[in-house]
This record gives sequence, structure tokens and C-alpha cells, in this order.
Amino acid sequence: MAAERAPRPVWSRDFALFFVARALARLGDTILPVALAAGLLQYGYGVGAVGLAMAASAAPFAGLVVFGGVIADRFSTRKLMIGADLVRLVTQALTAGLFFAGHVVLWQICVIGAVNGVAGAVFQPGVASTVPRLATDVQGANGAIRIAESAAQLAGPALAGLLVAFASAGAVFAAHAGTYALSALCLLLLRLPPAVPGNHAQGGTFRADLVVGWREFRSRTWLWGVIVIWCVYMIFCWGPTVPLVATEVVQQYGPRAYGLVNSALGAGTVIGGLIALRLRPRRMLRVGAIALFAFACFPAAVGAGLGVWAMSAGAVIAGAGLSVWGVMWATSVQTQVAPDVLNRIHAYDVAGSLAMMPVGQALAGPAATLLGADHVLLVAGLMTLVVATALLSVPAIRGLVRVDTPASASASALVARPRPTAAKPAPVRRDHR
Repeated sequence: MAAERAPRPVWSRDFALFFVARALARLGDTILPVALAAGLLQYGYGVGAVGLAMAASAAPFAGLVVFGGVIADRFSTRKLMIGADLVRLVTQALTAGLFFAGHVVLWQICVIGAVNGVAGAVFQPGVASTVPRLATDVQGANGAIRIAESAAQLAGPALAGLLVAFASAGAVFAAHAGTYALSALCLLLLRLPPAVPGNHAQGGTFRADLVVGWREFRSRTWLWGVIVIWCVYMIFCWGPTVPLVATEVVQQYGPRAYGLVNSALGAGTVIGGLIALRLRPRRMLRVGAIALFAFACFPAAVGAGLGVWAMSAGAVIAGAGLSVWGVMWATSVQTQVAPDVLNRIHAYDVAGSLAMMPVGQALAGPAATLLGADHVLLVAGLMTLVVATALLSVPAIRGLVRVDTPASASASALVARPRPTAAKPAPVRRDHR
């Protein structure tokens, strides 16, 4: 018992392996869009084909990640993540072979993308439950991982651009396959402490596990409240910001300026991760929501046409605020939710968070045509302030008190330990703390 309660430092051998695996995964995620765009355009396909190829992967992921959460709670998350990496290693190696051979057919690329999306839906839910099993300092671990992912996001497009310029699109896909191989190797060497048995251990069916996950998600006001508000953020803020910033900056200042602005955003997320390593607020979501106000600087600076350096400064500030929010949110979910349902809760979180992003991206073009891209970006900045204010206006969100020890101990121990009295205790509602 004493050994189980002993603190696990952030920087252990096993966390370092997971840290590298996450950095490699994000590196691959940032390489892929460049590879698809450069490769398909080279073989005569248009922008619509590139979007279709990307959607072929995103749609299965968004549609199946909830089921992936149930699977992750029923089986070994580490083995599932390794299996998903190996599947994507094979598919991306096959894609590289198609480009090297000069036989590139859009429907084949889309099918491969769909398989990758399914593998990603199986992989992603296990990420949330792995962090608290590796380190007691969950916030510190999330901050370190956020820094690694941000650094990889900075390096990925540059690496992909170099490979396309000096080699070929096939080389980019080969490098992408290599990131999955190395990620799988890191996870294979990883030693995780035993997981808490899930509800399926009591004889539940797959459908029953899915229902339990939804019930747990719905019972936490702070959790579903954030997701509902985040849908608004995706439609009016992040969704239109990504394509419209790219369009505006490239058209007015050229692709190099856009690269600078995008790098500034990545640098800001690194800074935000470093800040989140030091901050230890009692009410994490309140601090995260306050930090989110900073994101308004990015679309507003571009919409106002303030110049490349001012846009870059706004991107740094925005990236830092968004990163602080991300660490506070991830840590809250991983410490407030019992481990036997954490994978399912995280799956609902991912699905809900990403569901409205394609809507925002799809509406960006018509809105820009009607109002002008600069005005849409200014509205995105204003709506960021509205979203952050909405997060702070919900008592269950702003009042949620941090839990330093992951919920694993209390979730399992409350069932096993004898009570001092025979009276049945009142249920604990974490969202009213």
C-alpha cells in the first residue's frame, strides 16, 4: 500500500518513453498535411482532392473515437496503441510505395486515410489514462507533453518541406511511417502500472459500457458544459481562423510570412506549456479560461491587418493562452474522472471538441465572401472573448477545485475499503466542489 501511494516523479524512464512517443506522433501529424498537399498537387489533383483525402481520415476518427474509448477501457491501452501505430506504419509505408512508384489514385489514398482514421480512434483514448499512470504530478506531465508536441509542431512542416524540396512526396510519407515505427517501439518498451478494472469486469456488454460512459460524461456539469461551449469556439473561432489566416497572410504577404506567423503560434504554445508547468492554481479551469482570452489576439491581429510582426506577436500570445488552457483542461479531466471510465470520457471529450471544427471551416468561405475575411477574423477574436466569458460564467466550471492525486485511488478504494459506519455516504459530485 505504501509503495502504491509513493509519488511517481514526472521524469522517469517510462514517462520519457511516452514523452518521445507523443512528440513523434505530433511530428507525424504535422508532416501529413504537407505530404498530402505536395503529393496530390504534383500528380495533377486539385485543392478539393487534398481536402477530400484529409477528410477521409478525419471523418472515421471523429465518428469512431467514442467506440475506441470503450475498447480502450476493456483491453490493454498500451497494446491497443502499439497495434494502432503498427497499422499506420503499414498504411503509410504503402502510401510511400505508391508515390515512389508513381501510381497515385485518389480513392486509394482515401481508403488508406480511412484506415488511419480508424486506427487513430483506437489509439487516442488511451493517451488520457496513460499520463496519470506514469506520474503523480499529472499537471507537470501534461505541461511537458504539451511542450514536446508544440516543438514537434514547429519542426514538422519544416522537415516535410525539406523532404519535398530535396527528395519527393514519397520520402515524406516514408518519414511519416518512420514516426509510427519509433512511437510503437517506445510504447513497446513502456512499463505501465496495473490499470484499475473497468465496469466491464462486472460482466457489462459493449453497449452497456458505452451507456455507462455517456452517463458518467453527462453527470459532470463542468465536463459537458465545457464541451458545449467548446463547440461554439470551434464554429466561430478556431474553425474559421485556420483557413482564413492562411489565406489572408499568404495573399497579402506571401507564404514565408505565413510560415513565420505559424511558427510564432507554435512558439507561443511552447511558452504556454512552460508557464503551465509552474502554475498550480486551486481552480484550474478558471485560470485556463482566463488564459483563453489571449487567443483573441491571433485572429484579431490578422483581421485588423496589423503587419507581419504584429500578427506574429499576437500568435505568440494566443498560442501561450491556448496552451495553458489545454494543460489545465487535460489535467482536470485526468484527475477528476475515475480511471475505469477515463478512456470513455476522454473519447467523448475528443469527439465533442472536434465535431464542430469542420462546420466552422466549411462556413469560413461563405462567411468571408459575404462579410470579408478580415471582418470574419475580427468576429472570431470577439467570439473568443465571448467563449472565455461563458466558461467563467458557469459555476461548475469556474468553481471546480483541483485534485492533486489522480482519481484512481479514490475510485477503486471506495469500493474495496470498509466504511467506518454502516450508513451509506452521499455521492460525491466533483463538479460542485
